[in-house]
Amino acid sequence: MAETLTATTGGRVFVDKRSPDAYRAMTATAGAVRAVAADAGLDRLLVELINIRVSQLNACAYCLDLHTRAALRAGETAQRLGVLPAWRDTELFSPRERAALALAEATTHPADADAQSAAYALARSVLSDDEISAVIWVAITINAFNRVSVMSKHPVRPAPSR
Repeated sequence: MAETLTATTGGRVFVDKRSPDAYRAMTATAGAVRAVAADAGLDRLLVELINIRVSQLNACAYCLDLHTRAALRAGETAQRLGVLPAWRDTELFSPRERAALALAEATTHPADADAQSAAYALARSVLSDDEISAVIWVAITINAFNRVSVMSKHPVRPAPSR
């Protein structure tokens, strides 16, 4: 019975189930980051856009499913979600959203120093210090959850029929 709680059918360990204290600490961090984001003035839709874009970059199916549903519930449009991977090539995202997305991508791929510098300069032009900090924390947090889900191979289950 314990094995079914800690491993997927592919033999991967569900690290969140296997090490629940560590996962609870991550969840507590995520709660603190949500509060930081709200206090900085980042609305729920922007936070979900960051969560989705970072999850796209990390190919985390579980987090993509979770955060896409959350974004839709919060009022995000299917059109914007559909073009999110190509956000630079559309006019559908505000300068503030564009800056946050660029900074989230740079946080996800910190080894690209040029992209990081460009993203930070863009963020500086439209985001406050508190907003910059919050965007980086949101990106750091979803990156961590992406790694848990990708390495655990958390399954995406079909949505319930309406």
